[in-house]
Amino acid sequence: MSIVLTCSNLNKKYGQSYALRNLDLQLEENVIYGLLGRNGAGKTTLLNVIAGGILPNDGTIEVRGKKLGRGELPKDFCYMREKNKSFGGARIIEVLQIAASFHPNWDWTFAHELLKSFQLDPQKKIRQLSRGMESLVGNLIGLASRAPLTLYDEPVLGLDVLMRERFYKALLEDYAHYPRTILLSTHLIDEIAPVAEKVYILEAGSLLLHDEIEQIHMKAHLIRGNSEAVASLTAGKRVLHTESYGRGTLAAIYDKLDDRDRQRAREMDISIENLTLQKLFSYLIGGGH
Repeated sequence: MSIVLTCSNLNKKYGQSYALRNLDLQLEENVIYGLLGRNGAGKTTLLNVIAGGILPNDGTIEVRGKKLGRGELPKDFCYMREKNKSFGGARIIEVLQIAASFHPNWDWTFAHELLKSFQLDPQKKIRQLSRGMESLVGNLIGLASRAPLTLYDEPVLGLDVLMRERFYKALLEDYAHYPRTILLSTHLIDEIAPVAEKVYILEAGSLLLHDEIEQIHMKAHLIRGNSEAVASLTAGKRVLHTESYGRGTLAAIYDKLDDRDRQRAREMDISIENLTLQKLFSYLIGGGH
């Protein structure tokens, strides 16, 4: 599978603080990615660096094998920011017309379908919209652009459950017919699990984890039982967190358990549960608290 985007050793400092620290990232062709992290983890900074809006202090960005110069924009990409105040006085239809002029794969039929599905009045001005409706306009542009590389920053901010589901459904259905590389940046961890194929997890500008969703389901476990037995079973595995309760221990691990491990667990009366993506995230960044 070909590589669409490569970020190598990206660093971005504001004063003495790092917004991005030695960050490496690769996006493959025709894959949906989740970029996960708390508010302030560096997600928006990373997207702005990729989109050319912010210059990194160090590091390089390559798009389809071509290294971008300082401030150079990737070609054939669409970046939907969390906030965009540039078109406050324009009507929705006018903003869509501007967007269409920048994206050669723009599909007007699909755009009008999304206006109806998202319940957007094309004659309304952007400044008249609620926060959720603004998100829907950005989501519509990201979908209708059909850009080979599409970046979303907090695409469901301000949306109710129904509209979030409509957006994810529209994205997945259109992706099935028009595959492309999509990166969804969000702090709503569990919502992205049914949508993304691979995830990057950021904390304080550094990469904590990069893996396929299927692998995460296979590796993320919560193990509970007698302290000595749990210590024996988890020896040599990646343990994210442990805590004691009476004579027992609870351990969160990120590692595969084979049939032999599971047989030993049964023999030692150890329980094994799968961790949700949200719980894995919690244990990665703060011990599960």
